[in-house]
Amino acid sequence: MMAGGSLWPIIASLAAQAAPGGAAEPAPAPPPAAEEPALDDLTPPPPPVDWQEMMDDDLVTQILEGRRRPGYQPDLPDQLTQDNVGALRPPPPQAFPGIEDQLPVPDRWRLIESLGVVKERWFDPYHQNTLKGDRPINRSKVPWLPIKGDDWFFVANLVSDSVFEPRTFPIPVGVQTTERPGSLDVFGKNRSFVAAQTFIAGFALIKGSTAFKPPDVEYRLTLAYQANYVDVPERRVLDVRPSKASHRFDHFIGVQEAFIDKHLGNTSDRFDFYSIRVGIQPFQSDFRGFLFNDSQLGVRLFGNRDNNRFQYNLAAFWRLEKDTNSGLNDITQTPRDDFIFTGNLYRQDFPFVGLTSQVSVTYNMNREKNDIQIDHNGFPVRPALLGDLRGREYDVVYLGYSADGRIGRINLTASFYAALGEDRNSFFTSKPAQIRAGFGAVELSYDHDWMRFRLSGLYATGDRDPYNNTEGGFDAIFENPIFGGADTSYWIRQTIPFAGGGRVISISGRNGLLNSLRSSKEEGQSNFNNPGTVFVGIGGDFDLTPEFRVSTNFNHLWFADTSSLQVLRSEGSIPKDIGFDLSVATIWRPKATQNIVGRLSAAVLLPGKGFKDLFENKQRDDAYLSILANVIVSF
Repeated sequence: MMAGGSLWPIIASLAAQAAPGGAAEPAPAPPPAAEEPALDDLTPPPPPVDWQEMMDDDLVTQILEGRRRPGYQPDLPDQLTQDNVGALRPPPPQAFPGIEDQLPVPDRWRLIESLGVVKERWFDPYHQNTLKGDRPINRSKVPWLPIKGDDWFFVANLVSDSVFEPRTFPIPVGVQTTERPGSLDVFGKNRSFVAAQTFIAGFALIKGSTAFKPPDVEYRLTLAYQANYVDVPERRVLDVRPSKASHRFDHFIGVQEAFIDKHLGNTSDRFDFYSIRVGIQPFQSDFRGFLFNDSQLGVRLFGNRDNNRFQYNLAAFWRLEKDTNSGLNDITQTPRDDFIFTGNLYRQDFPFVGLTSQVSVTYNMNREKNDIQIDHNGFPVRPALLGDLRGREYDVVYLGYSADGRIGRINLTASFYAALGEDRNSFFTSKPAQIRAGFGAVELSYDHDWMRFRLSGLYATGDRDPYNNTEGGFDAIFENPIFGGADTSYWIRQTIPFAGGGRVISISGRNGLLNSLRSSKEEGQSNFNNPGTVFVGIGGDFDLTPEFRVSTNFNHLWFADTSSLQVLRSEGSIPKDIGFDLSVATIWRPKATQNIVGRLSAAVLLPGKGFKDLFENKQRDDAYLSILANVIVSF
């Protein structure tokens, strides 16, 4: 007997299987049960198993922690609610397709300040600063300001520009007297230097969120104050009076900007717009400032189209007089009878992707025939003391095409102009003459890592015959070229006087490249009886560090045609070769920003046969030098 049970059921089963034929014989009746209780009486029968119910039980999910069965969704907790009385309800996510995980912030300026991300300091232009237009004006602090709304911004710009420049160039000896006894040659000592300190303060009041759209209204005022000192070795160079010393200190305040800019409307939901600007404003007629680059009194309608792929300008300017020694605008004098009407159209990615093309028409209408202008140093500038010394007026139209950008790996800048018009009085013939002149300039550059290599070429036509009825020398309205080394170049930086051919006349003016024979770029008239200019140069820019750059320029210049020079100098022939203009400049930007920029450059002119013919003297100078030290600090 097994413990806890009986062997009888097993014996009965074996006996049935042993019966002949497989038929079970009736089993003998079991013996009477003992007093031990049966097993079935103690253990209840197991309940039927429902496996589906078992799989749906939470117990399975708890056992398989971290795993989910397809189609199984556990019960979720009750939804949380939050009440924030007075809070700004954000727009639904459907209002911002693609950025459902973001919410708009109505006042990003106060949010940044509350979080302590930026602590505003008035002298810090790199972080949030109300003086730099980074946040709107708090009207409660300036109740006297007549503005309404919370989208007015104030922008201040302060610049200090310091220049010290020793140089040598041909300086004629005074006619009545000289600085030193015994200076009897046509040209005296050539050493001089100039020091100038300019402070520029610009202020703007702007309405509108200008980070992504044009301003609704802008009021801007920019004043410039310059103090300058010049020392030269000869009399009557700085002042017409022989009694005046050969050094001079002068200062002047000019109004360089004073305009109102009004946003007239938008033409697309991407803020293509059109606006109008009235007042003294800067304008640059092409990418590099070859034709007209100045700040003048005018009206300008401008805007864009096709997602900013087209830009256009329609403008009219009334030229202001300039201060003689600083070159700043002088609003105390009556504006000149010299008017400029211009229109241009820019097209991006045309004809190649990455290249911007510009077409322009500029009309210069000069009516200064009866105007006699004496500069602040006593020298006549209108009319120029050339030829018949009579007053002039002219009409000239400049048809231009310019491009700027890249074609593949090649960077390209180019400008081409045709000057067509009429000069009412040619100073060679005292008769009207047709103006037919041309200009072209191209600069190619290639970037390789931290180096840029440049190849430049320029051609401005010269007048072939001063006594015919055509003036073929190209001249600009007011050039300030950024080309061939810009003001690092000797020829662009220095004024070269045309001594012996005209009184107070320069072959080329300061910050100019063209050999225009003008009395003054700032106060004189354009002259289309000139020898023209030919220029070829190579150069390179080398960013040795993010803060330090070295630039080099090797240029060669010629006169395009010396016929006008020969007549004015009464010489039978004058060679065309001006010479080599070599320069090197170092530029240092501490902290790799534009707030402090220091530049030290040196340039040398190695005279060619043409230059030596015009400026030969006893000293027989083999080279002319120019050193420029310049520091710009801006806020």
